[in-house]
Amino acid sequence: MSRYFVVAPLAACLILSIPAAAPAQVPRTTPVPVSAVSSIPAPRDVPFPGTIDLKIDATDVQRGVFRVTETVPVPAGQSDLILQLPQWLPGHHSPTGTINLIADVHFLADGKELAWTRDPIEVYAFHVPVPAGAKEITAKFVHTSPLQRSEGRVVMTPEMLSLQWEKMSFYPAGYFVRQIPFAPSVTVPQGWQVFTALDGQTRKGDTVTWRNVDYEQLVDSPILAGKYARQYDLGHNVKLDAVADEAKDLPLAPEHLAAFQKLVDEAYAAHGAFHFDHYDFLVSLSDKLGGIGLEHQRSNESSLDPESFIKWQAKDYDRNVIAHEFNHSWDGKYRRPADLWTPDYRQPMQNSLLWVYEGQDQFWGHVLSARSGTQRKDTVLGEIANSAGYYSTQSGRAWRSVEDTTNDPIVDSRRPQPYGDFSRNEDYYNEGMLVWLEVDQIIRQGTRGAKGIDDFAKAFFGVRPGDIGQLTYTFDDVVATLNGVYKYDWATFLKDRFYRPGQPAPVKGIEMAGYKLVWKDKPNPYAAAREKDGKSTSLTYSLGFSLDKEGKVSGTLWDSPAFNAGIVTGGQVMAVNGKAYDTDAIKDAISAAKASKEPIELLVKRGDRFMTVPVDYHGGLRYPWIEPSGAGEQPLDRLLAPRAGPLPPETPDKDDDSK
Repeated sequence: MSRYFVVAPLAACLILSIPAAAPAQVPRTTPVPVSAVSSIPAPRDVPFPGTIDLKIDATDVQRGVFRVTETVPVPAGQSDLILQLPQWLPGHHSPTGTINLIADVHFLADGKELAWTRDPIEVYAFHVPVPAGAKEITAKFVHTSPLQRSEGRVVMTPEMLSLQWEKMSFYPAGYFVRQIPFAPSVTVPQGWQVFTALDGQTRKGDTVTWRNVDYEQLVDSPILAGKYARQYDLGHNVKLDAVADEAKDLPLAPEHLAAFQKLVDEAYAAHGAFHFDHYDFLVSLSDKLGGIGLEHQRSNESSLDPESFIKWQAKDYDRNVIAHEFNHSWDGKYRRPADLWTPDYRQPMQNSLLWVYEGQDQFWGHVLSARSGTQRKDTVLGEIANSAGYYSTQSGRAWRSVEDTTNDPIVDSRRPQPYGDFSRNEDYYNEGMLVWLEVDQIIRQGTRGAKGIDDFAKAFFGVRPGDIGQLTYTFDDVVATLNGVYKYDWATFLKDRFYRPGQPAPVKGIEMAGYKLVWKDKPNPYAAAREKDGKSTSLTYSLGFSLDKEGKVSGTLWDSPAFNAGIVTGGQVMAVNGKAYDTDAIKDAISAAKASKEPIELLVKRGDRFMTVPVDYHGGLRYPWIEPSGAGEQPLDRLLAPRAGPLPPETPDKDDDSK
């Protein structure tokens, strides 16, 4: 084989061998960082010297405005009073304070305006110079509550209001919030009823006052007030306080009141103790007030569909929030992860144990709802099935652990995601629930039915009956309590399930409990009611997307037939196989495709473009259910069975449209 060599001309070699000239030096200015050391003092566990007087005028319901006057005693020798709005809010697991809604801020001493400055690093804090001899500083400002959902949660309507003290009050820096006493009062529209867990309520005209209370308990005791209101006694010093858009939505049938009363009994039976001296369910029956489900130790804020009381069966799917938030009195408020408890509302919270905090409450929300009858058992089974089906197809499990999703309240803040199943989002709730079901079954099988997760609840949440403080816990505390109930390698089990990605779908607990995940061609009772009420269509497990009432894609499953065909959120299905879109048309097309080799043809509008998109899918409609694996009563049936006596009898809604 011949070899050929190419010899470069000598001149070329000489040119290439000449070193390149050094590049010209271009001036480059290099700044020095500005010091960013916070000037806010760390909180100390010492009493604040004096009581802060807080007056809120909540009568301007037409404009959604709260007007605040707050008088703060000045500690001796202090020349710079630092007042701050809470930023890291309990129960939110993230910095969601609404400093953006505070306006028209003025600070005065002896009637004279003071020139305040905002802290350059911690912008929730205001520095107020204290004139010589001033004994107190008065803050006057306005909380401009949202008027529409795009501005935030609506908290004031012409018929009702939801007042959360942390959104419209300042507290002095340098003290544990439990050491700062407040004297609160609120003026409401004429004749409105006011509900809260605060003590010592008195009323003069339409101004309501309460006994002095420390700031921690004040923040933990919101107000629900309204024109149409009613209170129900649930026993055990527990009240159900309901406020509605219309008076007709307030009546609660005796058997449905009995279910709420039984919820209290069942919660006590599960935990063996209360951690409140009295308790209020603050329930808004409204589609005008912003939705909420927020825990407090002596109350909870829960929003329901306006007709949830009078259409008990049709709105059954909507009531899980009641049991979930009630259980938080034990888990999340009394027993609280050590890294989630903070001495004030400026120190960042850490969420590493939310799979206990929220996962246990999601579990007990389902269990207590079924045991009490606040939800039907079939509805609860449907909710469990939805979670099992979702995690059985979730693509993001391969790369992300459940524990890492505990950061989502901070990094994601519940913003919409283009591919939620691929990104994952706050899965510590429902995957946590499924893992705790497995924990229950491991204990029950290991003890031959002698013990279960109720024993863990009593040992972990039911300690120190009557204590209304907070008792923190760590991962090791959870493991130790579980081992006290039943010896097992719980540390490895929990780390495998929660801390490691790539885990199998969390359906083992369902299977151990005598049920199995199956797929059917119609939605389970929970999913069906939710779709009907929301006028939505879920085709997640067939085509791989969900649609709103107009056919707009609200979510696409990663690597699904729709995803692979290029259909994503924001698109709108206009036609199915040449016919105008409606829910029946697309479901019929999916069913018909089982016997065909032709793709389903969708006309999709995205922006100003129309695209004909073939979707090659022939698996038919698929919806998750769980059903017994064998005949007779199964362990899951026993878990959901009442512990505190039989369920009250149920009667159909007068105008029941749930069928």
